Amino acid sequence: MTTTVQTVAPPSTERDPREFVSPDVWERQILLLTRDHPWDTVMAQRCFDQAVAYLITAMEKWGQGLEIGCGPLVDIAVHGFILDTVNYREFCAAHFQGRFLEHVPEIAFKYDGSVERTAHIIEANGFTVDWPLWDRDAAKCTPCHPGSSCH
Repeated sequence: MTTTVQTVAPPSTERDPREFVSPDVWERQILLLTRDHPWDTVMAQRCFDQAVAYLITAMEKWGQGLEIGCGPLVDIAVHGFILDTVNYREFCAAHFQGRFLEHVPEIAFKYDGSVERTAHIIEANGFTVDWPLWDRDAAKCTPCHPGSSCH
């Protein structure tokens, strides 16, 4: 007699950045990133995935003074989304209680470990962190002004 044991994986608590934008907006951002940067679709999707995880985390952690910000690589996808103003404004309205998440960087980078700290905050917020994208800039820091909620 053969016994079959079935294991049931626990439900995933991981948050998917694709759930925060429509498939059309996702595809548009990938097309814009591959048009404007020397990236293939895989790199564009990885960076936009992390950009959305970062933006949602920034919205959800707003007002906590965490001084979060992404490094230059992920920031390319953040800036690309911001430049697509209609879709970015709708994204903010839907996920930031009708408000608009301003992007006001400081001129100088701080070099204080805030990029790596931000990745850990995103991970603690339930998103998978694509560590090679964040590790690339971990020694660098964001241009977030001290004491701010930043973005």
